[in-house]
Amino acid sequence: MAKGFMRRFSPLKILTDEQVEAIHRGTLDVLQETGVLVYNEKALSVFKKAGCDVDFETKRVKFPPGLVEECLRKCPSSFRVKARNPKDDLLIGQDNVLFFNFPGTDTVDLDTWEPRPPTKKEHIDLIRVLDALPNVHFLNAYPYFGFSGGIPEVMKEIEGVALRIRNSTKVTIAIANNDIDMFTIRMARAAGSEIFANPNTSSPLTCYTDQVNACFLAAEYDLPSMIWDGATSGGTAPASLAGVVVLSNAELMPYIVLLQLLKPGARVAVANLVLPQNMTNGAPAFGEIGVSLHNVAFNQVWREYGVPTVSSSCRPTSSKRIDFQLGYQKMMPTLLSALSGSSILQLYSSIYGEITTHPIQAILDDDIAGMIGRFLEGLEVSDESLAIDLINEVGPIPGHYLGKKHTRKWWKKEQFVPKAADRLTYPEWVKTGKKSCIDYAKERMEEILSTHKVDPPLTQSQEEKIERIL
Repeated sequence: MAKGFMRRFSPLKILTDEQVEAIHRGTLDVLQETGVLVYNEKALSVFKKAGCDVDFETKRVKFPPGLVEECLRKCPSSFRVKARNPKDDLLIGQDNVLFFNFPGTDTVDLDTWEPRPPTKKEHIDLIRVLDALPNVHFLNAYPYFGFSGGIPEVMKEIEGVALRIRNSTKVTIAIANNDIDMFTIRMARAAGSEIFANPNTSSPLTCYTDQVNACFLAAEYDLPSMIWDGATSGGTAPASLAGVVVLSNAELMPYIVLLQLLKPGARVAVANLVLPQNMTNGAPAFGEIGVSLHNVAFNQVWREYGVPTVSSSCRPTSSKRIDFQLGYQKMMPTLLSALSGSSILQLYSSIYGEITTHPIQAILDDDIAGMIGRFLEGLEVSDESLAIDLINEVGPIPGHYLGKKHTRKWWKKEQFVPKAADRLTYPEWVKTGKKSCIDYAKERMEEILSTHKVDPPLTQSQEEKIERIL
């Protein structure tokens, strides 16, 4: 099983119990008084049968508070997901924290920082790097959104799923666009793996046909679901942080209700991709501190519900290159999301928004994930770790701890050693060529691509099944 990182202390909270209750009551009020638009006839019938107020002409559904709360109670607080290789099976929830990657349309030239579409080889290279990195626990629906050359545009998403299954043993996510997921689910099953169903909300308060169909497929194939909300505060959602939590919750709840009506106890996690709007140009304000505040509040509310959360808005930045701005715009929201109880953090490989991504950034992100993971594990307080006898033995100067057995054991346990950071002294740095973290990441990427092999590869029978589906 993919190890993940265990959060060994109480999660960070910024809301009082009364504030959490106010957000919950506000969510129920919106669902009962205004409701949501649901463009799916099957779902409308399911909701009607369950006691919702359904207008089949306008597609408006209003939800009784009791039904919403009953369906929330049916959601498991933790669950497992089967990978092709048992070492990559996932445990979602129970204070276990996992990481995965964020997509981009383009790769980027590391010399000019100009974006361009990736080739098929570059698409595969990114998958192989993500498969090799120890703190990437599963793969997103996209490493890149596609790749240039060779296949029709309509096939690029499906071909991308096949590439992930062929080049990684880690769990991945289906794509709920134009019913593509009915094919991607079959490919995952052919390879012996589960796959996350991936319904997405549409803000404000709308559920479209293909996204709702993903819930029916999840119920039919007994798959876990990861429901995404991607409201833009100030644009498609209120500008107030509390207001956008209410709206986001109200947009996620119809999918929760539908899944639990179709299959009580259905495995589900909720993903938060809420971003503020940059009021100077209309684009999302990636990396803004309000993202962190919203993530922490969102996590606190959903922990109260007992439903695992995915922090997705913590990873895109407004930087166009790998630089200081990118670092702080990633680290701050990712760390705060981890501290506040998120089960899954979408961190790896993204540079600017959903536009650019690169395997070098994924390698750098592996150090961020490792640092956060080490922090989550906390510190041990025991007779051995307190080291009182040792302190008394060593005494004052000229005593020291360097040659002690205790030191040889505990420095390895307590320190996190990054793989791509510059940790040299200044003279060592000059002597070895003044390498930067990007230089070290390039070396690590070359090593991964020259040595890493997917284990186990698909069997001939599995390959043939996937090819028939394609």
